[in-house]
Amino acid sequence: MPRPPPPPAAPVQDLLFDAPADPAPIVQAHDAGPELRTLARQLPPRVHLGTSSWSFPGWAGLVWAGRHADGTLARHGLAAYARHPLLRTVSLDRSFYRPMSAAQFAACAAQVPDDFRFIVKAPALVADAVLRSANGQGLQPNPGFLDPVLASEAFVSPALEGLGHRIGALVFEIPPLPADLRRDLPALFRRLARLLGALPALAPTAPDAVIAVEVRDPDWLVPDLRDVLRETGARYCLGLHPRLPPIAAQLPLLRALWPGPFVCRWSLNRRHGAQGYDAAKATYAPFDRLLDPDPDTREALARIIRGTAGAGFPVYVSVNNKAEGCAPRSVIELARAILGDLSA
Repeated sequence: MPRPPPPPAAPVQDLLFDAPADPAPIVQAHDAGPELRTLARQLPPRVHLGTSSWSFPGWAGLVWAGRHADGTLARHGLAAYARHPLLRTVSLDRSFYRPMSAAQFAACAAQVPDDFRFIVKAPALVADAVLRSANGQGLQPNPGFLDPVLASEAFVSPALEGLGHRIGALVFEIPPLPADLRRDLPALFRRLARLLGALPALAPTAPDAVIAVEVRDPDWLVPDLRDVLRETGARYCLGLHPRLPPIAAQLPLLRALWPGPFVCRWSLNRRHGAQGYDAAKATYAPFDRLLDPDPDTREALARIIRGTAGAGFPVYVSVNNKAEGCAPRSVIELARAILGDLSA
């Protein structure tokens, strides 16, 4: 079946991430205060913590100096977000729904400091085995699933051109698979290996960048995945989501791929179940407080981060509001956990 052509990227003038033309920023950054600035200085410089996207009005007084509509924050909030001393990365989740152009990526890069790093999700065009309707309902098999040429043209090459050295991790998050694909896992792993082996090299442009694979089916968590990642130099993105086993059950895969960079996306609190995004949103909005603190997960992540940074490798961790209720507060508590043993 022929590959579908990549859909056109949104016109630059329609981009949510355009920098404001006015030299006076529309969104002012909240002053994080001396305690958080000191905390940020104490973190290893290769540790990049952040959130999944940034357009949340409930972060007023935490990330933003004033209150703004989510659309204003989406268009003009990134520069203010990046001024928070602990927010050293952000996950560009919008790229999953529609590929972004090099110009759109460049507009993001222009708004952040030189040492800021982006976590970028691959478009569903290549990462999802199913073509879906606007409400997420599966329609038909996706002929572009894990297509290496499409992945390079619609994702990796534009990201390299637009973000340059500010790439932290390019993540292929593979949503739940149809039953017919899960019945032939060896074919899936061969397909994944072809994709990863054919992608453009990141290091000449982005020396700290990695390609990472995140999954949503436990069926993937077998030695075959370890072997594919080892052979291609890609990393396993630790996915903290109720569809997958708890963090302790995923550690053997991380250990098997040690040493190397660490990539993690903490997406959803386990109490809400596999389909729990809507329930979590209803529970946690406006995302200004930690309503379901999960110190055990934070401590487990802190141990991995300390070990990775101590061995000289970069760390890229993004936290969703739906993990504990407020992603910036989760980042603050995770930073404290990372430094807990170091300052003892």
